[in-house]
Amino acid sequence: QVQLVESGGGSVQAGGSLQLSCVASTYFTSTDYTACMGWFRQAPGSEREGVAAIGDGGGSTYYADSVKGRFTISQDNAKNAVYLQMNSLEPGDSAVYYCVATLTRACTEIAARDGTGFRYWGQGTQVTVSS
Repeated sequence: QVQLVESGGGSVQAGGSLQLSCVASTYFTSTDYTACMGWFRQAPGSEREGVAAIGDGGGSTYYADSVKGRFTISQDNAKNAVYLQMNSLEPGDSAVYYCVATLTRACTEIAARDGTGFRYWGQGTQVTVSS
């Protein structure tokens, strides 16, 4: 069982920056699939949204349209970690952010969907952006 531990959430004013980190408890891979890690978020009263994902050893990335140009996802394979650098934060970015991971050949495709394609989920970290 893979456990995902997030850190880095908090409160910031609009225009500010935060970096989220997620470390997996174990390295996971297979001969047929590659690891896909990323972030989903959910605000009260809103549907869960895929924010960003990275797979294929970093060769493929996904970003939601709402965060393109402001957020950057990266990974450190040696640490089983994935990071989300969030710049130019807006109040609309306020949500609980969840680290997600799975083995797949379709990382960017499942990141664009509802999250059911990800097997492992972290407990979430709150991000609050004030205007």
